[in-house]
Amino acid sequence: MTEVAIQARGLSKRYMLGQGVHRAEHARPTLGDMLSSTARKLTRGTADIVSGKKSENQNAPREFWALRGVDFTIGQGEVVGIIGRNGAGKSTLLKLLSRITDPTDGQADLYGRVGSLLEVGTGFHPELTGRENVYLNGSILGMTRSEIKKNFDEIVAFSEVEKFLDTPVKRYSSGMYVRLAFAVAAHLEPEILIVDEVLAVGDAKFQAKCLAKMKDVANRGQTVLFVSHNMGAVEALCGRGIVLESGKVVCDSTAEQAIQHYLRGLEDNTSIDLSQRTDRRGSGGNRVTSVQISGDSTLDGIGLRTGHTARFTIKMTKPIKDALCVLTFVDNYGQSLIDLRSKPTSEEDTRLTEPTDTLECVVDEWPTVPGRYRLDIEVWEGSRIRHDTIEGAVFFNVAPGHMRGRSIAEPIRLAKITLPHRWTLP
Repeated sequence: MTEVAIQARGLSKRYMLGQGVHRAEHARPTLGDMLSSTARKLTRGTADIVSGKKSENQNAPREFWALRGVDFTIGQGEVVGIIGRNGAGKSTLLKLLSRITDPTDGQADLYGRVGSLLEVGTGFHPELTGRENVYLNGSILGMTRSEIKKNFDEIVAFSEVEKFLDTPVKRYSSGMYVRLAFAVAAHLEPEILIVDEVLAVGDAKFQAKCLAKMKDVANRGQTVLFVSHNMGAVEALCGRGIVLESGKVVCDSTAEQAIQHYLRGLEDNTSIDLSQRTDRRGSGGNRVTSVQISGDSTLDGIGLRTGHTARFTIKMTKPIKDALCVLTFVDNYGQSLIDLRSKPTSEEDTRLTEPTDTLECVVDEWPTVPGRYRLDIEVWEGSRIRHDTIEGAVFFNVAPGHMRGRSIAEPIRLAKITLPHRWTLP
Protein backbone atom coordinates (compact mmCIF):
# COMPACT_ATOMS: atom_id res chain seq x y z
CA MET A 1 0.00 0.00 0.00
CA THR A 2 1.32 3.45 -0.96
CA GLU A 3 2.28 5.62 1.98
CA VAL A 4 0.42 8.90 2.40
CA ALA A 5 2.26 12.13 1.55
CA ILE A 6 -0.61 14.65 1.89
CA GLN A 7 -4.03 14.29 3.45
CA ALA A 8 -6.66 17.04 3.54
CA ARG A 9 -9.82 16.65 5.63
CA GLY A 10 -12.57 19.25 5.48
CA LEU A 11 -10.03 21.91 4.53
CA SER A 12 -11.70 25.34 4.44
CA LYS A 13 -10.56 28.95 4.29
CA ARG A 14 -12.77 31.96 4.97
CA TYR A 15 -11.92 35.58 4.21
CA MET A 16 -13.80 38.65 5.36
CA LEU A 17 -14.68 41.21 2.70
CA GLY A 18 -15.62 44.79 3.43
CA GLN A 19 -14.66 48.38 2.71
CA GLY A 20 -12.46 47.22 -0.14
CA VAL A 21 -10.46 45.00 2.25
CA HIS A 22 -9.86 41.31 1.55
CA ARG A 23 -8.18 39.83 4.61
CA ALA A 24 -7.77 36.43 6.14
CA GLU A 25 -10.19 36.05 9.01
CA HIS A 26 -7.41 35.68 11.60
CA ALA A 27 -4.81 37.96 9.97
CA ARG A 28 -3.15 40.33 12.40
CA PRO A 29 -3.84 44.00 11.52
CA THR A 30 -0.86 46.29 11.08
CA LEU A 31 -0.60 49.69 12.80
CA GLY A 32 -1.48 51.29 9.45
CA ASP A 33 -4.57 49.08 9.16
CA MET A 34 -5.74 50.12 12.64
CA LEU A 35 -5.16 53.84 12.02
CA SER A 36 -6.95 53.65 8.64
CA SER A 37 -9.85 51.72 10.16
CA THR A 38 -10.19 54.24 13.02
CA ALA A 39 -10.15 57.16 10.58
CA ARG A 40 -12.84 55.55 8.40
CA LYS A 41 -15.07 54.90 11.42
CA LEU A 42 -14.72 58.49 12.68
CA THR A 43 -15.45 59.88 9.21
CA ARG A 44 -18.52 57.65 8.75
CA GLY A 45 -19.76 58.41 12.25
CA THR A 46 -19.49 62.17 11.73
CA ALA A 47 -21.25 61.97 8.39
CA ASP A 48 -24.03 59.83 9.86
CA ILE A 49 -24.60 62.29 12.73
CA VAL A 50 -24.86 65.18 10.26
CA SER A 51 -27.24 63.28 7.97
CA GLY A 52 -29.21 61.68 10.76
CA LYS A 53 -28.49 58.13 9.56
CA LYS A 54 -27.79 55.20 11.85
CA SER A 55 -24.32 53.75 11.54
CA GLU A 56 -24.82 50.26 12.99
CA ASN A 57 -23.79 47.46 10.64
CA GLN A 58 -23.40 49.89 7.75
CA ASN A 59 -20.09 48.34 6.86
CA ALA A 60 -20.52 44.84 8.23
CA PRO A 61 -17.94 42.50 6.71
CA ARG A 62 -19.07 39.81 4.28
CA GLU A 63 -17.85 36.23 4.24
CA PHE A 64 -16.02 34.72 1.30
CA TRP A 65 -15.08 31.06 1.37
CA ALA A 66 -12.03 30.57 -0.86
CA LEU A 67 -12.09 26.84 0.03
CA ARG A 68 -14.94 24.83 1.54
CA GLY A 69 -14.76 21.22 2.74
CA VAL A 70 -11.86 19.99 0.59
CA ASP A 71 -10.93 16.31 1.07
CA PHE A 72 -8.25 14.30 -0.70
CA THR A 73 -5.36 11.93 -0.05
CA ILE A 74 -2.16 11.97 -2.11
CA GLY A 75 0.28 9.09 -1.94
CA GLN A 76 4.06 9.36 -1.88
CA GLY A 77 5.47 9.66 -5.39
CA GLU A 78 2.22 10.85 -6.97
CA VAL A 79 2.32 13.77 -9.40
CA VAL A 80 -0.98 15.65 -9.17
CA GLY A 81 -2.21 18.58 -11.24
CA ILE A 82 -4.44 21.11 -9.50
CA ILE A 83 -6.55 22.85 -12.14
CA GLY A 84 -9.44 25.27 -12.25
CA ARG A 85 -10.46 28.72 -13.38
CA ASN A 86 -9.13 31.94 -11.85
CA GLY A 87 -10.60 32.30 -8.37
CA ALA A 88 -11.35 28.59 -8.00
CA GLY A 89 -9.18 28.33 -4.87
CA LYS A 90 -6.00 26.76 -6.29
CA SER A 91 -3.51 29.23 -4.83
CA THR A 92 -5.34 29.31 -1.49
CA LEU A 93 -5.08 25.52 -1.30
CA LEU A 94 -1.34 25.60 -1.95
CA LYS A 95 -0.82 28.34 0.64
CA LEU A 96 -2.60 26.20 3.23
CA LEU A 97 -0.53 23.14 2.31
CA SER A 98 2.65 25.24 2.46
CA ARG A 99 1.71 26.58 5.93
CA ILE A 100 1.77 30.17 4.66
CA THR A 101 -1.71 30.67 6.09
CA ASP A 102 -3.89 28.67 8.49
CA PRO A 103 -7.21 27.03 7.61
CA THR A 104 -10.47 28.30 9.07
CA ASP A 105 -11.75 24.73 9.40
CA GLY A 106 -10.37 21.28 8.75
CA GLN A 107 -6.74 20.28 8.55
CA ALA A 108 -4.01 19.17 6.18
CA ASP A 109 -1.26 16.73 7.17
CA LEU A 110 1.95 16.59 5.15
CA TYR A 111 4.47 13.83 5.71
CA GLY A 112 7.89 15.00 4.56
CA ARG A 113 9.91 18.09 3.85
CA VAL A 114 8.09 20.58 1.61
CA GLY A 115 9.60 22.78 -1.11
CA SER A 116 7.22 25.48 -2.36
CA LEU A 117 7.34 27.83 -5.31
CA LEU A 118 4.05 29.71 -5.12
CA GLU A 119 4.96 33.01 -6.74
CA VAL A 120 8.01 34.78 -8.14
CA GLY A 121 10.60 35.34 -5.45
CA THR A 122 8.68 33.87 -2.50
CA GLY A 123 11.12 33.77 0.43
CA PHE A 124 13.69 36.02 -1.29
CA HIS A 125 14.99 39.24 0.26
CA PRO A 126 15.28 41.97 -2.40
CA GLU A 127 18.33 43.63 -0.81
CA LEU A 128 20.35 40.41 -0.69
CA THR A 129 22.31 39.00 -3.62
CA GLY A 130 21.33 35.91 -5.54
CA ARG A 131 24.05 33.94 -3.74
CA GLU A 132 22.82 35.05 -0.31
CA ASN A 133 19.21 34.30 -1.24
CA VAL A 134 20.07 30.73 -2.22
CA TYR A 135 21.27 30.14 1.34
CA LEU A 136 18.40 32.12 2.87
CA ASN A 137 15.70 30.37 0.86
CA GLY A 138 17.29 26.98 1.41
CA SER A 139 17.26 27.58 5.16
CA ILE A 140 13.59 28.62 5.00
CA LEU A 141 12.88 25.29 3.28
CA GLY A 142 14.55 23.53 6.22
CA MET A 143 17.86 22.59 4.61
CA THR A 144 21.18 22.55 6.43
CA ARG A 145 24.05 24.72 5.24
CA SER A 146 25.97 21.62 4.15
CA GLU A 147 23.01 20.45 2.02
CA ILE A 148 22.77 23.85 0.35
CA LYS A 149 26.51 23.93 -0.27
CA LYS A 150 26.44 20.45 -1.81
CA ASN A 151 23.78 21.51 -4.35
CA PHE A 152 24.89 25.11 -4.84
CA ASP A 153 26.74 24.71 -8.17
CA GLU A 154 23.89 22.70 -9.68
CA ILE A 155 21.35 25.30 -8.54
CA VAL A 156 23.32 28.13 -10.14
CA ALA A 157 23.87 26.20 -13.38
CA PHE A 158 20.17 25.42 -13.69
CA SER A 159 19.09 29.00 -12.99
CA GLU A 160 21.49 30.49 -15.59
CA VAL A 161 22.05 33.61 -13.45
CA GLU A 162 25.72 32.99 -12.64
CA LYS A 163 26.80 36.37 -14.06
CA PHE A 164 24.43 38.14 -11.67
CA LEU A 165 24.90 35.92 -8.64
CA ASP A 166 26.43 38.71 -6.55
CA THR A 167 23.85 41.32 -7.62
CA PRO A 168 20.92 42.18 -5.31
CA VAL A 169 17.86 40.31 -6.57
CA LYS A 170 15.78 43.52 -6.57
CA ARG A 171 17.59 44.25 -9.86
CA TYR A 172 16.63 40.88 -11.38
CA SER A 173 14.01 40.58 -14.09
CA SER A 174 10.96 38.44 -13.28
CA GLY A 175 12.42 35.67 -15.42
CA MET A 176 15.73 35.68 -13.52
CA TYR A 177 13.85 35.74 -10.21
CA VAL A 178 11.73 32.72 -11.03
CA ARG A 179 14.64 30.74 -12.53
CA LEU A 180 16.64 31.08 -9.33
CA ALA A 181 13.61 30.46 -7.09
CA PHE A 182 12.64 27.31 -9.00
CA ALA A 183 16.22 26.06 -8.99
CA VAL A 184 16.42 26.34 -5.19
CA ALA A 185 13.04 24.67 -4.60
CA ALA A 186 13.68 21.80 -7.01
CA HIS A 187 17.32 21.02 -6.18
CA LEU A 188 17.18 20.95 -2.41
CA GLU A 189 15.56 17.52 -2.43
CA PRO A 190 12.17 18.09 -0.76
CA GLU A 191 9.95 15.03 -0.31
CA ILE A 192 7.02 17.18 -1.50
CA LEU A 193 7.40 19.83 -4.22
CA ILE A 194 4.57 22.37 -4.61
CA VAL A 195 4.69 24.49 -7.76
CA ASP A 196 2.19 27.20 -8.71
CA GLU A 197 2.18 28.31 -12.36
CA VAL A 198 5.97 28.67 -12.62
CA LEU A 199 5.72 27.87 -16.33
CA ALA A 200 3.84 31.14 -16.90
CA VAL A 201 7.16 32.98 -16.52
CA GLY A 202 10.23 32.42 -18.65
CA ASP A 203 10.97 31.40 -22.21
CA ALA A 204 10.19 28.08 -23.87
CA LYS A 205 13.66 26.70 -23.11
CA PHE A 206 13.28 27.38 -19.39
CA GLN A 207 9.76 25.94 -19.34
CA ALA A 208 11.07 22.73 -20.89
CA LYS A 209 13.83 22.60 -18.24
CA CYS A 210 11.23 23.02 -15.47
CA LEU A 211 9.10 20.18 -16.81
CA ALA A 212 12.15 17.93 -17.19
CA LYS A 213 13.28 18.71 -13.65
CA MET A 214 9.82 18.02 -12.19
CA LYS A 215 9.71 14.72 -14.08
CA ASP A 216 13.11 13.88 -12.60
CA VAL A 217 11.84 14.74 -9.11
CA ALA A 218 8.77 12.54 -9.68
CA ASN A 219 10.88 9.65 -11.00
CA ARG A 220 12.87 9.69 -7.75
CA GLY A 221 9.65 8.93 -5.87
CA GLN A 222 8.99 12.45 -4.58
CA THR A 223 5.51 13.94 -4.53
CA VAL A 224 4.68 16.87 -6.84
CA LEU A 225 1.66 19.21 -6.73
CA PHE A 226 1.51 21.28 -9.90
CA VAL A 227 -0.87 24.17 -10.62
CA SER A 228 -1.07 25.30 -14.23
CA HIS A 229 -3.47 26.59 -16.88
CA ASN A 230 -1.39 24.74 -19.47
CA MET A 231 -3.32 21.52 -19.91
CA GLY A 232 -0.63 20.05 -22.17
CA ALA A 233 1.92 20.43 -19.36
CA VAL A 234 -0.49 18.92 -16.82
CA GLU A 235 -1.14 15.91 -19.06
CA ALA A 236 2.58 15.44 -19.81
CA LEU A 237 3.65 15.63 -16.16
CA CYS A 238 0.76 14.41 -14.01
CA GLY A 239 -0.91 11.04 -13.59
CA ARG A 240 -3.78 12.48 -11.60
CA GLY A 241 -5.79 15.71 -11.68
CA ILE A 242 -7.92 17.53 -9.11
CA VAL A 243 -10.35 20.16 -10.41
CA LEU A 244 -11.42 22.98 -8.10
CA GLU A 245 -14.51 25.08 -8.69
CA SER A 246 -15.70 27.80 -6.29
CA GLY A 247 -13.48 26.41 -3.57
CA LYS A 248 -14.70 22.80 -3.84
CA VAL A 249 -13.33 19.64 -5.44
CA VAL A 250 -15.56 18.81 -8.40
CA CYS A 251 -13.37 16.16 -10.02
CA ASP A 252 -10.57 13.91 -8.73
CA SER A 253 -9.52 11.46 -11.40
CA THR A 254 -6.85 10.74 -13.99
CA ALA A 255 -5.16 13.80 -15.47
CA GLU A 256 -6.91 13.25 -18.81
CA GLN A 257 -10.39 13.00 -17.27
CA ALA A 258 -9.76 16.01 -15.01
CA ILE A 259 -8.65 18.08 -18.00
CA GLN A 260 -11.77 17.17 -19.96
CA HIS A 261 -13.96 18.04 -16.96
CA TYR A 262 -12.25 21.44 -16.65
CA LEU A 263 -12.58 22.20 -20.37
CA ARG A 264 -16.27 21.24 -20.38
CA GLY A 265 -16.79 23.63 -17.46
CA LEU A 266 -15.14 26.45 -19.40
CA GLU A 267 -17.41 25.80 -22.34
CA ASP A 268 -20.51 25.65 -20.15
CA ASN A 269 -19.87 29.30 -19.28
CA THR A 270 -20.56 30.32 -22.87
CA SER A 271 -24.27 29.72 -22.23
CA ILE A 272 -24.17 32.88 -20.08
CA ASP A 273 -24.38 36.21 -21.90
CA LEU A 274 -20.85 37.55 -22.23
CA SER A 275 -21.79 40.89 -20.69
CA GLN A 276 -23.09 39.08 -17.57
CA ARG A 277 -20.13 36.79 -16.95
CA THR A 278 -18.22 37.32 -13.71
CA ASP A 279 -15.23 35.00 -14.32
CA ARG A 280 -13.04 37.83 -15.61
CA ARG A 281 -10.16 40.01 -14.44
CA GLY A 282 -9.13 43.61 -15.02
CA SER A 283 -10.12 47.08 -13.83
CA GLY A 284 -13.65 46.72 -15.23
CA GLY A 285 -13.48 50.22 -16.70
CA ASN A 286 -14.39 48.74 -20.06
CA ARG A 287 -15.56 45.23 -20.82
CA VAL A 288 -16.18 42.98 -23.79
CA THR A 289 -19.92 42.53 -24.31
CA SER A 290 -20.03 40.37 -27.44
CA VAL A 291 -17.91 38.47 -29.95
CA GLN A 292 -19.09 37.65 -33.46
CA ILE A 293 -17.25 35.14 -35.65
CA SER A 294 -17.94 34.98 -39.36
CA GLY A 295 -16.24 34.18 -42.64
CA ASP A 296 -16.79 33.24 -46.25
CA SER A 297 -17.71 29.67 -45.28
CA THR A 298 -19.37 29.99 -41.89
CA LEU A 299 -21.06 26.76 -40.77
CA ASP A 300 -24.26 26.43 -38.78
CA GLY A 301 -23.60 28.17 -35.46
CA ILE A 302 -20.10 29.40 -34.74
CA GLY A 303 -17.60 27.82 -37.10
CA LEU A 304 -14.87 28.40 -39.64
CA ARG A 305 -13.05 26.47 -42.35
CA THR A 306 -9.31 25.94 -42.56
CA GLY A 307 -7.79 28.18 -45.23
CA HIS A 308 -10.85 30.42 -45.58
CA THR A 309 -11.49 33.97 -44.37
CA ALA A 310 -12.20 34.44 -40.66
CA ARG A 311 -13.58 37.65 -39.17
CA PHE A 312 -13.73 38.41 -35.43
CA THR A 313 -15.82 41.40 -34.29
CA ILE A 314 -15.33 42.55 -30.68
CA LYS A 315 -17.81 44.94 -29.03
CA MET A 316 -17.13 46.74 -25.73
CA THR A 317 -19.26 48.58 -23.19
CA LYS A 318 -18.04 52.03 -24.24
CA PRO A 319 -15.66 53.72 -26.71
CA ILE A 320 -12.01 53.52 -25.75
CA LYS A 321 -9.08 55.63 -26.92
CA ASP A 322 -5.79 53.98 -27.81
CA ALA A 323 -7.44 50.56 -27.55
CA LEU A 324 -5.34 47.39 -27.52
CA CYS A 325 -7.31 44.20 -28.03
CA VAL A 326 -5.46 40.87 -27.70
CA LEU A 327 -7.04 37.74 -29.18
CA THR A 328 -5.49 34.46 -28.04
CA PHE A 329 -6.62 31.26 -29.74
CA VAL A 330 -6.27 28.14 -27.62
CA ASP A 331 -6.61 24.45 -28.46
CA ASN A 332 -8.52 21.84 -26.48
CA TYR A 333 -5.52 21.20 -24.20
CA GLY A 334 -5.08 24.80 -23.16
CA GLN A 335 -2.12 25.42 -25.47
CA SER A 336 -2.00 28.98 -26.84
CA LEU A 337 -1.61 28.73 -30.61
CA ILE A 338 -2.09 32.23 -32.03
CA ASP A 339 -1.82 35.71 -30.50
CA LEU A 340 -3.27 38.63 -32.51
CA ARG A 341 -2.91 42.23 -31.29
CA SER A 342 -4.76 45.28 -32.55
CA LYS A 343 -1.79 47.68 -32.47
CA PRO A 344 -1.42 48.81 -36.11
CA THR A 345 1.90 47.64 -37.54
CA SER A 346 0.90 46.86 -41.12
CA GLU A 347 -0.05 49.26 -43.92
CA GLU A 348 -3.32 47.35 -44.21
CA ASP A 349 -4.28 48.10 -40.59
CA THR A 350 -6.81 50.86 -39.93
CA ARG A 351 -5.32 53.68 -37.83
CA LEU A 352 -7.70 54.60 -35.02
CA THR A 353 -8.00 58.37 -34.69
CA GLU A 354 -11.16 58.43 -32.55
CA PRO A 355 -12.32 56.34 -29.58
CA THR A 356 -14.23 53.21 -30.62
CA ASP A 357 -16.32 50.53 -28.94
CA THR A 358 -15.94 48.01 -31.79
CA LEU A 359 -12.85 46.35 -33.22
CA GLU A 360 -12.64 43.83 -36.04
CA CYS A 361 -9.82 41.42 -36.92
CA VAL A 362 -9.73 39.71 -40.31
CA VAL A 363 -7.60 36.64 -41.10
CA ASP A 364 -7.53 35.95 -44.84
CA GLU A 365 -6.53 32.27 -44.54
CA TRP A 366 -7.47 30.72 -41.21
CA PRO A 367 -4.48 28.50 -40.26
CA THR A 368 -5.72 25.97 -37.67
CA VAL A 369 -6.53 22.43 -38.72
CA PRO A 370 -10.05 21.09 -38.16
CA GLY A 371 -11.04 20.85 -34.50
CA ARG A 372 -12.52 22.79 -31.61
CA TYR A 373 -10.90 25.93 -30.25
CA ARG A 374 -11.53 28.69 -27.75
CA LEU A 375 -10.90 32.42 -27.85
CA ASP A 376 -9.50 34.34 -24.85
CA ILE A 377 -9.70 38.15 -24.99
CA GLU A 378 -7.89 41.01 -23.27
CA VAL A 379 -8.76 44.70 -23.62
CA TRP A 380 -6.16 47.33 -22.69
CA GLU A 381 -6.06 51.10 -22.79
CA GLY A 382 -2.62 51.75 -24.20
CA SER A 383 -0.15 49.40 -22.54
CA ARG A 384 -0.85 50.48 -18.95
CA ILE A 385 -4.49 49.80 -18.04
CA ARG A 386 -5.93 46.31 -18.49
CA HIS A 387 -9.70 46.74 -18.46
CA ASP A 388 -10.83 43.18 -19.14
CA THR A 389 -9.51 39.63 -19.45
CA ILE A 390 -11.88 36.75 -20.11
CA GLU A 391 -10.95 33.12 -20.73
CA GLY A 392 -13.17 31.17 -23.10
CA ALA A 393 -15.09 34.20 -24.34
CA VAL A 394 -16.35 31.94 -27.11
CA PHE A 395 -15.72 28.43 -28.44
CA PHE A 396 -15.87 27.62 -32.13
CA ASN A 397 -15.38 24.77 -34.59
CA VAL A 398 -13.05 24.67 -37.55
CA ALA A 399 -14.12 22.35 -40.36
CA PRO A 400 -12.00 20.85 -43.16
CA GLY A 401 -11.29 23.32 -45.93
CA HIS A 402 -8.77 24.30 -48.60
CA MET A 403 -5.66 26.43 -48.40
CA ARG A 404 -4.58 27.72 -51.82
CA GLY A 405 -6.04 24.67 -53.50
CA ARG A 406 -4.64 22.14 -51.03
CA SER A 407 -7.26 20.10 -49.16
CA ILE A 408 -6.95 20.32 -45.35
CA ALA A 409 -8.86 17.51 -43.66
CA GLU A 410 -8.65 15.97 -40.19
CA PRO A 411 -5.10 16.11 -38.80
CA ILE A 412 -3.12 12.86 -38.69
CA ARG A 413 -0.77 14.07 -35.94
CA LEU A 414 -1.08 16.45 -33.00
CA ALA A 415 -0.03 19.60 -34.88
CA LYS A 416 -2.77 22.25 -34.88
CA ILE A 417 -1.42 24.83 -37.37
CA THR A 418 -1.08 24.50 -41.13
CA LEU A 419 0.62 26.90 -43.57
CA PRO A 420 0.36 27.76 -47.26
CA HIS A 421 2.97 25.53 -48.90
CA ARG A 422 3.87 23.56 -52.02
CA TRP A 423 6.05 20.57 -52.89
CA THR A 424 8.59 20.58 -55.69
CA LEU A 425 11.27 18.31 -57.11
CA PRO A 426 14.80 19.48 -56.18
